[in-house]
Amino acid sequence: MAVIEQNQAKGIISSINGPVIKGRNMVSFKMREMVTVGEKSLIGEVIVLEGDIGTIQVYEETEGLKVGEVILPTGRPLSLNLGPGMLKNMFDGIQRPLAKIQEVSPIFIPEGIGLLSIDEAQLWEATITAKPGDILLAGAVFGLVKETEVIQNRLMVPPNLSGTVVSVVPDGSYTIKDMLVKLRDEKNDIHELKMAHQWPVRTPRPTAYRQETLVPLITGQRIIDIFFPIAKGGTAAIPGGFGTGKTMTQHQLAKWSDADIIVYIGCGERGNEMTEVIEDFPKLIDPRSGKSIMERTVLIANTSNMPVAAREASIYTGVTIAEYYRDMGYAVAMMADSTSRWAEALREISGRLEEMPAEEGYPAYLPSRIAEFYERAGSVQTLGGDEGSITIIGAVSPAGGDFSEPVTENTKRFVNVFLALDKNLAYARHYPAINWLESYSGYIKILSDWYEDHVAPDCIELRNKMIELLYQENKLLEMVMLVGEDVLPDDQRWVLEIARIIKVGYLQQNAYNKEDTYVPLAKQYAMLKAIEYFYEKGRAGLKLGIPTSQLKNQEIISAFIKMKYTIPNDDLSGLDELKNQIDSYYDALFKRYQD
Repeated sequence: MAVIEQNQAKGIISSINGPVIKGRNMVSFKMREMVTVGEKSLIGEVIVLEGDIGTIQVYEETEGLKVGEVILPTGRPLSLNLGPGMLKNMFDGIQRPLAKIQEVSPIFIPEGIGLLSIDEAQLWEATITAKPGDILLAGAVFGLVKETEVIQNRLMVPPNLSGTVVSVVPDGSYTIKDMLVKLRDEKNDIHELKMAHQWPVRTPRPTAYRQETLVPLITGQRIIDIFFPIAKGGTAAIPGGFGTGKTMTQHQLAKWSDADIIVYIGCGERGNEMTEVIEDFPKLIDPRSGKSIMERTVLIANTSNMPVAAREASIYTGVTIAEYYRDMGYAVAMMADSTSRWAEALREISGRLEEMPAEEGYPAYLPSRIAEFYERAGSVQTLGGDEGSITIIGAVSPAGGDFSEPVTENTKRFVNVFLALDKNLAYARHYPAINWLESYSGYIKILSDWYEDHVAPDCIELRNKMIELLYQENKLLEMVMLVGEDVLPDDQRWVLEIARIIKVGYLQQNAYNKEDTYVPLAKQYAMLKAIEYFYEKGRAGLKLGIPTSQLKNQEIISAFIKMKYTIPNDDLSGLDELKNQIDSYYDALFKRYQD
């Protein structure tokens, strides 16, 4: 990492408080500037400047650091090296590749290894599309590199640069450090365009304009796709206490969502959970390409035993990588697991800075930080003229499952989909344990046209009808607890039966079953339509005076409960057979009562 030689100013460490360092003689340093600290050249960032006193948060362990050691400026903010080589890779919270770190130290991340990044020696086959004389605006594509078997990296002019092409290299093999195109800007300065460019993690990458999100992110999970859909370019939160399945739900979304690129951030989670992700993802087969899902995935791991300041930065690292691929015109899904651990890192650093604490010890700026993070989601028109999107799905881990705590409450203010996980459902082995009464989606209205055009004209209407039945069931269960089910009228007992089928046969989904782990929209709708058919058939029987005890046919009910396993995703003829079975039984029953 190059340190600006001409800047002779050096800070001197005056106090050390965990990852928070104070230094004197720092008048010439800049806010948010990246610095190197001490003899080991630890990576840090300036977060407070008061006169000649500066405060730095260090992204590495500070054990062994001494007062009086030197702080050196770098002249630039904490930035990422964005270019080919990020897909299929696993990074720590500040984009240092874990595979390279393991070569240096097999067990722990050592201090002072510097700001490693994507491989600078690897050769990539580049096709240069720009020609001398071309005018390239910010974000324009000047070349192509096949980064993986399924993703083409579109080499872009950095967002803060534009000009006329002076010269280009021929197509061939180059590293990310090689000059590919020379560009002359309006001041007649010459700039070299390479495969990679740097961008500050805390600065959102600019776009031409933001646009409305009109297409859903298809996940293959029934309770999400039909009941609480997430828009591409939207925001969602998955809050839940310990053991409710937050990580598993995010794994399912990462594995099966129809996004082009997946950025998965393990932020402060247990090491064994990230180990599972790192081991499982390379084995997963992408249903769209037949290749490993890692071909379109970037993993960022900052586990609970890694430096707390790097955990705070990991969220920004992930979203900056996501914006880079968004600017190429890709739909990116970003999973953050979990934002509560990120907020805890903010709280710890704030405490060491002796800032005035707000609710539950979190800093007063927690809401604005959460808002800034989720604001970086969106569907956009890129500077290069393409359409791209970032969908941010953040897990929240409230202590004791208390949704009234500050992180959950503030997250709820800034996201449009709230998928509340319920410990009672989890303990009953009902997964995904998403509570259909507490969850909501703010995208129903804007996505309704898409569902009408691509699924069925009555899809949203059917969804609303089924949710209404679940709300009715919730009220009826309160009465049942007081007086028992036997005193309920037959029409209400029928509602209870259908609601049970919706919950067990439809909303419960098995991630380990080949047919049920991912369900296409056509089958999701057809299953719900069959349940509605059964419900309406029963209501017709109730009008003839048939008691619920006779309307219940255990063979048919059992078929509904098992249909998610017994009916293949690519052959829905079994649902027609189920409807024929319903008609056969109920037509005979109705005939007996009519006669």
